[in-house]
Amino acid sequence: MRKVVLYIATSLDGYIASPDGSVEWLPTPPPGEDYGYANFLATADATLLGRATYEQVLSFGEWPYPTLTNYVFTHRPPAEPAHASVHFVTEDPTQFVTQLKQQPGNTIWLIGGSTLASPLLAAGLIDELMLFIVPQLLGSGIPLWREQPRPRVLTLQRTQTWPDGTTLLHYLLPGLVKSQVES
Repeated sequence: MRKVVLYIATSLDGYIASPDGSVEWLPTPPPGEDYGYANFLATADATLLGRATYEQVLSFGEWPYPTLTNYVFTHRPPAEPAHASVHFVTEDPTQFVTQLKQQPGNTIWLIGGSTLASPLLAAGLIDELMLFIVPQLLGSGIPLWREQPRPRVLTLQRTQTWPDGTTLLHYLLPGLVKSQVES
């Protein structure tokens, strides 16, 4: 079974974007450093994005994931995708991702945002969290998580800290057992 990994940066106070959706506050890696991005990207063959995240990625210029299969969840798909690798999904994300995980392939990268990540987390469909904590306090913005229906216990896999203070917290999430789903 394929795994879903949320690989995302967040401010120390838990925001993934400024109130206007911008991410200009994210640090620029020092020369020769990418916070492990290239190694992670080499394991993935698909991405999951919400429509707002998709629009933000488009604003950066050329589509950055042309070799991956990209699924964008939206209620209002645009007339045409920015790239042939982009597929718009209008069905329920939890049902779609449950089926996608059963298909052959590599890691599925959940890029964001929180409107998409939260129901996938609640459904037990996220297998790993790779949270890059940026040492900044934004005070407000788009939160990493929306409300969750129950507490979840995470298992710390590893940590890594870079000289600029950015810290990776890599967690494993055990799947929900049937009794948790039914309650």
